Amino acid sequence: MTNTNIISKTITFVKQQLANAEGGHDWFHIERVYKNALLIAREEKCDLQIVQLAALLHDIADSKFHNGDETIGPKIARNFLESENIAPETISHIINIIENISFKGGNFDKNFHSVELDIVQDADRLDAIGAIGIARAFNYGGFKNRALYNPKIAPNTNMSVEEYKHSQAPTINHFYEKLLLLKDKMNTQTGKQIAQQRHQFMQNFLSQFYAEWEGEKQ
Repeated sequence: MTNTNIISKTITFVKQQLANAEGGHDWFHIERVYKNALLIAREEKCDLQIVQLAALLHDIADSKFHNGDETIGPKIARNFLESENIAPETISHIINIIENISFKGGNFDKNFHSVELDIVQDADRLDAIGAIGIARAFNYGGFKNRALYNPKIAPNTNMSVEEYKHSQAPTINHFYEKLLLLKDKMNTQTGKQIAQQRHQFMQNFLSQFYAEWEGEKQ
């Protein structure tokens, strides 16, 4: 099977799997990450097929929507790739990327390293910041019925993995607990450059948000 064919089949599979997904983790999130990954991959020496497949399958079953079970996504991805007769070493690499891509409260060390992981991780992180990142944060906050902001609840930037998974903090706190930290966690030069602008956009948004919250004259 040609690479074009397997990518096409993977896109169809992912669209079907995520047909009813929450808006911030749906097919369009996957598509944006895929495009980001292709953009970054142009500047990196990498296995493009692994980057493409990992980007498409990285959120096939986000643990947030499966009672925190982080094994479901990799299992679904592996079963699909095996059904398409992808080489075992390629499957292993893709599964390692899926298992090591998450932020998890910022307290997570990778136990696998590759340039392909660096690319896909940057691509995913870019979709969590900037205008899209802001939209996704409030979309998910609404999905979980969280407050927009509560001045009495301070952000917790030292959460454990379990605390991060089960946090019910206001959405604004998420900026300090994750989103504003991502700029300095980028792996690739392209990712770092794009992240700078998106990071600044979030800072501008927060300044405006607090001004409006306090009823200050604009």
